[in-house]
Amino acid sequence: MTALLLIPLLVPFAVPPLARRCLERLAPAAALWALTLAIVVLAGASVAALGALVLTGLFKLPVFAGLGDLVHPLHTASDVVVLPAAAAATGALTVGAWTLARSALRQLRAFRAARTQADRRPTAGDLCVIDSPHPDAYALPGRPHRIVVTTAMLRTLGPDEREVLFAHERAHNAGGHHRFLVAAELAAHCHPGLRPVRALVALAVERTADEAAAIAVGDRRLTARAIARAALATRASRSTRPDFAPAATTGPVPQRVAALLAAPARRPRAAPWVALLLAVCATVSASASTAGILAFHHEVEVAQGEEPR
Repeated sequence: MTALLLIPLLVPFAVPPLARRCLERLAPAAALWALTLAIVVLAGASVAALGALVLTGLFKLPVFAGLGDLVHPLHTASDVVVLPAAAAATGALTVGAWTLARSALRQLRAFRAARTQADRRPTAGDLCVIDSPHPDAYALPGRPHRIVVTTAMLRTLGPDEREVLFAHERAHNAGGHHRFLVAAELAAHCHPGLRPVRALVALAVERTADEAAAIAVGDRRLTARAIARAALATRASRSTRPDFAPAATTGPVPQRVAALLAAPARRPRAAPWVALLLAVCATVSASASTAGILAFHHEVEVAQGEEPR
């Protein structure tokens, strides 16, 4: 049982290199879905495995064994293995919950401030212009969706480049990209091996919006130039937007610009096997976690005298 529960805790460490290859080989939108689904499953499996390890250790203690109505000792691996594993799992869950709570509160405050500021400004459709000397632009989720842009950013870009920027941010809102960013953030707090994948999901979000903007304006070179100029303008300023509000100026901009300037025919061909390997990792992790939890549940029922060994 304990060995099965260790599998979901080890598999995520092997995922980041595979996730990078997935982003290189698949179309941005396909990579975004593949990465997000995989890390959500991996995060859920790791949390479930940690929870089962914690309960296993607790039921080894007489006070919790009594609360669980255990009439026989819980049959597990040696206490030399189980108790340290349970203590480590407790620490991991506690740290993860603490960092997640801190991040959630910080992001909630930033979102409320951004939403309040946007709601107080006149809008032109979904566009909200903020009077500020700091160049910034981002897609603000909520009801209704907003594209927030500062006057400094508008002065930085030409008319055609502004259209690219607006198309990019509208693609974020239309695709619900904030949901992918929230899922990646949650997964990163569930397992340290998934933290590098959080940045890859953010890059996939921006690449997806880049391609949508290029299609909308019909000019990949113009799209690349607008994104590069917007990113350069915001380099010296600090945005107050929440992290789950996607923006054209985030991520490794040189890599995004290079992808836009590359001829579509010369881009790497789609490789479904990369997504398949990600799916295999997620399936193995989820299956091992489920099998470990079922084995733990069976041992608890045996210890309660409800089932024969």
